[in-house]
Amino acid sequence: MKIEQIYTGCLAQGAYYIESNGEVAIVDPLRETQAYVDKANENKAKIKYVFETHFHADFVSGHVDLAKKTGATIVYGPGAETTYDIHSAKDNETFKLGNIIIKALHTPGHTLESTTYLLIDENGKDHAIFSGDTLFLGDVGRPDLAIKSDLTKEDLAGMLYDSLRNKIMPLADDVIVYPAHGAGSACGKNLSKETVGTIGDQKNTNYALRQDMNKTEFIEEVLDGMPPPPQYFAKNAMMNKTGYDSFEAVLKSGNSPLNPEDFEAMANHEEALVLDVRTESEFIKGHIPNSIFIGLNGQFAPWVGALITDLKQPILLVVPEDKSAEAVTRLSRVGYDNTLGYLEGGIEAWKSSGKEIDTLYSITAEEFANRVKHQDINILDVRKDGEYNSMHLENAQHFALDFINSKMNEISKDKTYHIHCAGGYRSVIAASILKARGFHNLVDIAGGFGAIKKTDLPTTDFICPSTL
Repeated sequence: MKIEQIYTGCLAQGAYYIESNGEVAIVDPLRETQAYVDKANENKAKIKYVFETHFHADFVSGHVDLAKKTGATIVYGPGAETTYDIHSAKDNETFKLGNIIIKALHTPGHTLESTTYLLIDENGKDHAIFSGDTLFLGDVGRPDLAIKSDLTKEDLAGMLYDSLRNKIMPLADDVIVYPAHGAGSACGKNLSKETVGTIGDQKNTNYALRQDMNKTEFIEEVLDGMPPPPQYFAKNAMMNKTGYDSFEAVLKSGNSPLNPEDFEAMANHEEALVLDVRTESEFIKGHIPNSIFIGLNGQFAPWVGALITDLKQPILLVVPEDKSAEAVTRLSRVGYDNTLGYLEGGIEAWKSSGKEIDTLYSITAEEFANRVKHQDINILDVRKDGEYNSMHLENAQHFALDFINSKMNEISKDKTYHIHCAGGYRSVIAASILKARGFHNLVDIAGGFGAIKKTDLPTTDFICPSTL
């Protein structure tokens, strides 16, 4: 028996390759599937099943492509309805894979069809669960993502409580937990950085598995402080229900080199968004006017999903050398399949052709601190709610990047704004979006709040209302 976790940091997502006696199952595959096929071929094995723990909302799964390539059966939990062929498993139904058994445990709550897959080894012992978004390490899945359901998030949270206590917690403490996500995913509130654990560890450390917690308490704690889901979640879940274009076709179309003239013409006539995926420092030094920055060196796909509201938006890429295929791939993972091509030769080719270049004004935290002391300036803190509430600068306006598209009316194009995040990545994203919308009086703070804290500027710490 062989189990391999294939973890993708940008999505904080774990897919799984399971092999026994020449037969393979893939759990929650990524959009690009050839690596699974190649691995099975190298081991002279055949992919028999693709197990989906639920309709994923934070990425487009590769199940449809993988089934077409290999003839594997796609397995979902009870009640799953799709426009393509699947096997909808019954609760406790078993699937033979070589010398092992995989049992479907219906665990609704995160979504109605959510299913945990229990691996029973060749000796008949419960060995591991592939828990999807039902159970994470340190947390559980958010219960507010059901598609076209009349159930409330409170109803689903109650189902999740029952699933955990009736299906997961009775398992032996040494059963391994392989979750679908780790820290950084928006599918939960407080996920661990660890990506593999045990049932016993989770009983001792995961708040949601406390023995003395009743259902009412569970619902309150699970829902407390849960931010709204990113706008692309429902759209990705629908793609996973209804199918999508093949990844290879999307990559071939999107990974097309364009000279500066053709690039500019397509930007003007196709209403394409120019997306610059280089580093923030490169964008600051010089970029195409009205282009948007979201760098590959950060949480690229989740920020694309949160900020570009139309999955069908035509996109033109400005990429580092040899990174065009990576950019197209990572866009496709969250359903953005309409990339038209990339600027061949990058920004240097654009400049050499005599076309206009824009820059972003950026200052150090020390210079910023000096300005704060001697001037009355406007400060935009674009960090998340929890970061801002934990500690922020006095007089800083909270302007969370997550909601920038709906908050434009809160600021003025006539004012100058100094923008910071935690480390410098998100502030450049925010500044690029604001510049493209006509806000030109912007100053980026290099190093973000991490650098600002090293100055002597006063900050305001969050005080919990219960302590007042």
